[in-house]
Amino acid sequence: MAAVAVLGMLSGAAGAQSRNCSDPQNQMEMNFCAKQDWQDQDARLNAEYKRAMTRAKAFDAEASAGLGGAAAALKTAQRAWIPFRDGNCAAEAFTMKGGSAEPLVYFGCMAAMTATRADELAVWLDYY
Repeated sequence: MAAVAVLGMLSGAAGAQSRNCSDPQNQMEMNFCAKQDWQDQDARLNAEYKRAMTRAKAFDAEASAGLGGAAAALKTAQRAWIPFRDGNCAAEAFTMKGGSAEPLVYFGCMAAMTATRADELAVWLDYY
């Protein structure tokens, strides 16, 4: 029984490695690739947030008395945006609730919204 479990894990790992996300051929591959795209965009978002927070802290350090608060505002905005994104994508995916394409719609939405937010953060306080 343990050997079957190990073989199952190995074949799953091999399958994950052989997926071609430039040309997915079935629903499972499309779902996998949509999730991978979201994870890539999420990593990009985290990097852009870190850069934006660095700019915000620098802005705050140079701001005249009473004019700081950029870092706190960014943190508040990001903490509000994450549950908005998650809820919005869950609502969008509801059209496929229980179907094999539900993950594709959900992760596609997550990737798109996350990419847009990363783009926004990339230029946040750029004028500074």
